[in-house]
Amino acid sequence: MTTQTDPRGGPIMLHPDSTAPGPTTIDRATCESLDAADPLAPFRERFDLPDGIVYLDGNSLGALPRATRAHVDRVIAEEWGIGLIRSWNDAGWFAKPQSVGDRIAPLIGAAEGEVVLGDSTSGSLFQVVTAAARLRPDRNVIVAEHGSFPTDLYVIEAVQSMAGGATPLERRLVRDGGPALDELLGDDVAVVVLTHVDYRTGRMHDLAEVTARVHEAGAIMVWDLCHSVGAVPIDLGAAGADFAVGCTYKYLNGGPGSPSFMWAASRHHEAARPAVTGWHGHARPFDFEIGYEPMSGIGRFRVGTPQLLSLAALEASLDIWAEVDMSLVREKSLRLTELFMALVDRRLGAWPIEVVTPRRSTRRGSQVALRHEDGYAVMQALIERGVIGDFRAPDLMRFGFTPLYVTHADVWDAVESLHDVLESEVWREPRFAHRSAVT
Repeated sequence: MTTQTDPRGGPIMLHPDSTAPGPTTIDRATCESLDAADPLAPFRERFDLPDGIVYLDGNSLGALPRATRAHVDRVIAEEWGIGLIRSWNDAGWFAKPQSVGDRIAPLIGAAEGEVVLGDSTSGSLFQVVTAAARLRPDRNVIVAEHGSFPTDLYVIEAVQSMAGGATPLERRLVRDGGPALDELLGDDVAVVVLTHVDYRTGRMHDLAEVTARVHEAGAIMVWDLCHSVGAVPIDLGAAGADFAVGCTYKYLNGGPGSPSFMWAASRHHEAARPAVTGWHGHARPFDFEIGYEPMSGIGRFRVGTPQLLSLAALEASLDIWAEVDMSLVREKSLRLTELFMALVDRRLGAWPIEVVTPRRSTRRGSQVALRHEDGYAVMQALIERGVIGDFRAPDLMRFGFTPLYVTHADVWDAVESLHDVLESEVWREPRFAHRSAVT
């Protein structure tokens, strides 16, 4: 490929650490060439993206698949409208949490019958962490990360009280400045709960290596996959992990409120005792017995009636994922994030912007976080210009790169818009400092 030059001051050099193939110098024309040769490019047409918008927030809420409306309309009109209550059998409604779970299984390295849909991620995490703690009744410590998404820590607090009996379980937290995980592991640790990809920085754990260390200490490993499923290849089975949860409204594009999922290794199914025992998890739910007997297998993690309309939206997105090669997704993800960081280095060096996402490709998910003291106002000004990312307190601007619909040209345009926002100082206008309820 011919070396091309940035007309604003020389070639853009990509960092040599990236494992993704591509040119070492780049400008917007090169970005367009990369898009033209992209094997994932046809998937962009499967999404309903607004004109004039560069959407870099799929790590928080995925874009709308074009097929979703028709599929949900069909479920409403035919399965609900015509089938009525018969659809619990005729349309397979009752089995949906497990049958759709089986469709998620290939994306996380799970076997058939190991994944079930739940309610919110918080509720599902409560289910699996409680079950994990009960598998180690002789141990009294749960280890998590100080930087975990806060709901994970709140849920663990509840598990501490409930699963610990008269004496609440102890919680120990891994911190960036120490203590490290190995310093906290011991023969009193029952469960370790970690986020595969950090929601703020995009830092990614080595799932297999960490799981092995936790198992060496005799503890149960629980993974939060919310910021990695659909973004990076995952193989829970090969890693030998124990439990996992994840959401479906980010990279999986299931829509706002789409159900979470729970994974439990099959070796734990018959011994697992989740926190909430509802009638849909009963071995014979329509016998209406007054005593609880858990369903065999992953079904025992079910609680109550599934959110069938949200589930229908997820089904439409999973039709797309059935056609996707995750190795191509990862390859493009690395190229997009690498390009973004290289352009930030080249174009935004005059301002106090810090890339906090790991440069090493093996340590990076599919998002990049930039630190700026006034990051909230800068992001609001950027959104007004049609580039949508988001903000996490106190000072991080997040940009998610969803390879099925984000292009290399999008990355170029996003950085140029950010450059213009910073150079013009439009972000200093008071209106951009106003905090909305959701950031």
